[in-house]
Amino acid sequence: MRPKILLVDDRDDNLLSMESILEPDGYRFVKANSGRQALKILLSDIDFALILMDVKMPNLSGFETAALIYDRDKLRHIPIIFITANNYGEENVFEGYRAGAVDYIYKPVKPELLRAKVAVFIELYKKNHRLLAQEEKLLAINKSLEIEINERKTSEERINELNRQLVENVSRLEAVNKELDYFAFMASHDLQAPLRKIRVFSDRLYLKYHESMDEDGRNYLERMQHTCERMQQLINDILAFSKISADGDGFELTDLNEAVKEVIGEMESAIHEKNAHIETEKLPSLRVNPVLIRPLFSNLIGNALKFSKKDIPPRIKIYAEITSTNQDKANKLPDNKFCRICVEDNGIGFEQKHAKQIFDMFRRLNPIAEFKGTGIGLAICKRITEKHKGFIYAQSQPNVGSTFVVSIPTNLPEKVHLSYKHKV
Repeated sequence: MRPKILLVDDRDDNLLSMESILEPDGYRFVKANSGRQALKILLSDIDFALILMDVKMPNLSGFETAALIYDRDKLRHIPIIFITANNYGEENVFEGYRAGAVDYIYKPVKPELLRAKVAVFIELYKKNHRLLAQEEKLLAINKSLEIEINERKTSEERINELNRQLVENVSRLEAVNKELDYFAFMASHDLQAPLRKIRVFSDRLYLKYHESMDEDGRNYLERMQHTCERMQQLINDILAFSKISADGDGFELTDLNEAVKEVIGEMESAIHEKNAHIETEKLPSLRVNPVLIRPLFSNLIGNALKFSKKDIPPRIKIYAEITSTNQDKANKLPDNKFCRICVEDNGIGFEQKHAKQIFDMFRRLNPIAEFKGTGIGLAICKRITEKHKGFIYAQSQPNVGSTFVVSIPTNLPEKVHLSYKHKV
């Protein structure tokens, strides 16, 4: 906006003269014919860059008007230049300065002098406005910073409180898990004795009386024996699952090739029965728990054999690679090298939407009559992998096959490429 000047003079010709001189410089003007009118204008409008005021006016002189103007705090920032036709002497000049005047211009007014003096005060006004605007901006920034700092402090306090609660919850969960593991171990262990007696007596019953039983009786007895076998396998799996916590601390450098060979040797009859072809690439040596790593391979290979197609021999490929990035975005693990161990098969597969569910306890995607099992094997694999600070996931397509990937942190410097084949 253009700077605004208040012109005060009891004569209209003087007001018109000052306005004509200053108008080319682009100022805006408000005119008053008396001191009282000037005061009335200043009651509602205080945004003036300068006041040009005649000294000699009826009723209120320029000096008296200036004194009344500067009685108000809101008006003390407006400079006043007195316009006078008389030389009052030093004493009266000092009185004008005491009233608030910043300068004098004597009549007849010299246009160049008036414009020069007005320009000085207008420039001061503009600079003051820029400073005030900058001050307001800085105050707003400081206020915003203060609010942001307070919000950050509140957020940090909230985060610290949440972290404390999280640590407490984790500690409680660990304690509960240990208790559950102990309970599962003890419960499963205590179930062994009565189950063993049931199996012994059912075997005796079958050996002694199966010939005298009718077909329904033999059928019921066989179903009871099969149920006992399944219950025994379930107890064994629960015991294996609960023992992972207790066996999860003894880590040592282990040749994974030897671990896989031992597992394949133990499963030789099942591999023969399925006419399976197992190809194993050279695997690295990792610092793992050898007690836990064998059931990990046993469950993954057994899973591939179990869920094979009926008329097609299973083909299982086991290989590994070293990667420097975490492939699982959901796991918040630090930057590290990972060994990705893959067990790939050509089995029946499953829908990828079930890829996370299959690692839950007792989760089965297929009917038990078609594929026997307890639904704990993959949950054991997941828990063993987590004990090694790693993660496991699966990729699959129905009627194409599945690939189970186990990622375990390692510091091996290079990727291994050599391979060997195992065919039974």
